[in-house]
Amino acid sequence: MRQHFLLILIFFSFLSYSQSKNFSIKGSVFAETDSIPLEAATIYLEREKDTTLVTYTISDNKGRFELLGNTYDDHLLLRISSIGFQPYSKKVKVTDGVINFPKIYLPVANQLDVVTITSTPPITIKKDTLEFNVKSFKTKKDATVEDLLKQLPGVEVDDTGAITVNGKPVNKILVNGKPFFGDDPTITTRNLTKEIIEKVQITDTKTKSEAFTGEKGDSENQTINLTIKKENNKGIFGRVAAGAGTDDRYEFAGIVNYFNNDRRISALYGGNNINSPGFSFGEIEKMFGNPSSVSINSNGNFVMDGRSFGGGAGITTSQNAGVNYADVLAKDIDLQGDYFLSSSDSENETRRSRENILPDRRYFSNFNSSSIADSENHKVNMGFDIEIDSTFLVNIAPSFQFSRNDTFFNSSEETLDENLDRVNSSTRDSKVENSGKDFQTRLSATKKFGNKGGFIKGNINTRLGNTEIDDFLYSETLFESGQEDIIRDQYSDELRNNQFFDGQLTFRVPLIAKKLFANIKFGQRNEITENIRSTYDFNETTQEYSDFNTLLSTNFTYRDYKSKPEIGLEYSGEKLSIRGNVGWAMRKLESEDILRPQTNLSRNFDAVELEANVSYRFSSKASIYTTYQLSNNPPQLRQLQAFQDISDPLNVIIGNPNLKPENNHRFYLGFNNFDFQKRTGIFAHLFGNYYDNRVISKTVVDSETLARTTTYENVSGNYNVGGNISGSKTINLDTLRTLRVRVSAFANLNKNINYNNDIQYASVSKTITPNVRLAFNWKDVMEFEPNYSISFTNTSFDISDFEDRNFTRHTLGIRTESYIPKGFEWRNDISFNYNPNISGDFQKSYWSWNSTLDYNFHNDRATLSLKVYDLLNQNNNARRTSSENFIQDEESTVLRRYFMLSFSWKFNTLGKKGEVGRSRFFVF
Repeated sequence: MRQHFLLILIFFSFLSYSQSKNFSIKGSVFAETDSIPLEAATIYLEREKDTTLVTYTISDNKGRFELLGNTYDDHLLLRISSIGFQPYSKKVKVTDGVINFPKIYLPVANQLDVVTITSTPPITIKKDTLEFNVKSFKTKKDATVEDLLKQLPGVEVDDTGAITVNGKPVNKILVNGKPFFGDDPTITTRNLTKEIIEKVQITDTKTKSEAFTGEKGDSENQTINLTIKKENNKGIFGRVAAGAGTDDRYEFAGIVNYFNNDRRISALYGGNNINSPGFSFGEIEKMFGNPSSVSINSNGNFVMDGRSFGGGAGITTSQNAGVNYADVLAKDIDLQGDYFLSSSDSENETRRSRENILPDRRYFSNFNSSSIADSENHKVNMGFDIEIDSTFLVNIAPSFQFSRNDTFFNSSEETLDENLDRVNSSTRDSKVENSGKDFQTRLSATKKFGNKGGFIKGNINTRLGNTEIDDFLYSETLFESGQEDIIRDQYSDELRNNQFFDGQLTFRVPLIAKKLFANIKFGQRNEITENIRSTYDFNETTQEYSDFNTLLSTNFTYRDYKSKPEIGLEYSGEKLSIRGNVGWAMRKLESEDILRPQTNLSRNFDAVELEANVSYRFSSKASIYTTYQLSNNPPQLRQLQAFQDISDPLNVIIGNPNLKPENNHRFYLGFNNFDFQKRTGIFAHLFGNYYDNRVISKTVVDSETLARTTTYENVSGNYNVGGNISGSKTINLDTLRTLRVRVSAFANLNKNINYNNDIQYASVSKTITPNVRLAFNWKDVMEFEPNYSISFTNTSFDISDFEDRNFTRHTLGIRTESYIPKGFEWRNDISFNYNPNISGDFQKSYWSWNSTLDYNFHNDRATLSLKVYDLLNQNNNARRTSSENFIQDEESTVLRRYFMLSFSWKFNTLGKKGEVGRSRFFVF
């Protein structure tokens, strides 16, 4: 019934749209002094009665503009703004059709004149900064920064909170130029509200040293800086929430922020047992958000945006606490710091079925496991920015981390031949306890000289790490062929120490003032790793782990030294920027093994390394950028050491001391063009990697036991090429309704040269994934966002024994939000996944439906929420993966349906600068 009501609303919205005036206002803008066309001037229309933004555009390189839109108003205010010129304003009578304006001339702004600015342009384009005026972009009540970003042209925010601007990923978000709770973007975007933000500024990502010297930043990544309104720069604001649900599910979280001009203090605390790192998909997720990056380690610990939470797949219970501090200690001395504590307990069961492909036959394996993981992580980050004078900047950033992880793991696996007869089987029970300490310091000192852009800069990064591991293992490996079974009952005590130093000295000499520079660099990188693993077998007589096992123990020291002198040129023009460097990398690897002195090695690797970057700005709307990089990567120590690792009896690993270093040729090309007149953007990216002497695994399978022996070889000819193209268009149906259309496609081509049972072969894998997404927004009424993607993958081989493989995956998503009746907000996230190629033993398709109904009251400070996760109770994570020599289906424990009732309260005492508003707190 509710869905029918939404469809009726959409129908009437299009019906009423036909009653509004469709207009096109055309003209051109010039400088009054010399009649030069003004590019990137902002032209916009506002309503007379409330200065609501109706539409806007940006002038092109010939000063031309066209304002497209529709309205019910008879008159609107036309305003024009351009940096360095006096603003222009004129009342316009609006009619259907085209309205042509004569040439408009803007006088140069005189700093001595008193100019009263009655309106701020919605968008301003500077040389390297795109700036949005927040007031010009209407959102729902209580909108977060993330809600605001979704309304900005050229900005995309996906379901995880990851942000792209004109197709480039955003990797840093600042508040008044400083980090807010470290570098986790979603804590910022989903906690700060739009109402306290004045401007959103977007630039290429730069280090503090690059910003200080005026260097070009990272053209492949973007930084967003949120400027707080002056009147909102002092006070306290935040939110607290808690919820309880069926199946003993719960969540709680709170964050409080204290702003006192330059001083900012924020604290948060949260916990839940619904697989969220302190935050959930409902109201609490809006406070903190999901991570932009996730990595999962083999011990069950997972890292999100650099913070360790523990868990991974399965059901996770977590608690998190943290505090962030930023201040100006004295003139030209800035301080930032944060402390974060995270702990989690997780349980998971995994089922895996694999078809292993050999040139002459196939065999199968079935794997089942269960794990319980408990982790705790403490991390402290600090940063000092000391500006000695206008030419000398020092940055110091120390950090310390302590972590503890306990994991209980048991598994069973069987291997079957082509006739599905068992060949071997194994079971494994282990308990691993590890604790680690890590201290890092980043130091940068930059000294500018002269006024032509020259400088000398030194960077030093150091790290000291220590990890202690206790590992109890009982395993059985049984063979059906009559070979002797392997049974192990062992304890291992392991100590890992790591020392790391990376220093670089850069000297930049201006050849043409502020445009052409010569760069001279020297880098030194030293890393020393010590690994002592002592393994003891259980002694039946003494009933202790006392028998030292030499074969399963290690005691080695690994040294990696790299020196790299480098020279380069850099040109920085108004539109064109070019940077190129060539270096000579001198590397020495040494390994000393006390238990196996015959495997000691010392190898030298020397190679050329190159880097080139070119970017060109066609206009304020369009740019292109490209990167080429040649890097030299030596083999890993484990790949070089010539001893047998028999820790897994069914997969013995032997190093190859004759390996050569790998050369990686990397290419990247990006193009973006956003037409502010037509609300249309096109973004394209192309990347590629080509590898010489790539190190790959070479595995031989025993014909009787199906046990594997793996070593390493160099091969050449491996490559991967991929690209993404997307286009978006926003259509203003009227002043209340907009429709955004986004179409994209991703394609990837990989060629891998590998070995299978001592036979070399090549495989070529092609993937293409088109996607279409619509977003209909009716202000204060509803939002409706459907999206669909389909992925096609084909893998072919150059030997007849391997069959070509094809895989298809369908994904459909629907997100809805409705805001009627007043005070209510109903959100739905619906997705459908279909894997037609997956094994019949696994579920091929499933629907996922999460729904939240909010009731806002007490002047929108309080929210009561009813949430249901996995409404249809179909959630699963069955997935199919494949490589050159296997096809695998896998699924693990997932969170299933639950209902939850929660309550949240927000407070805000932000007042004018220098004053504190009246506090209004709610305690529960």
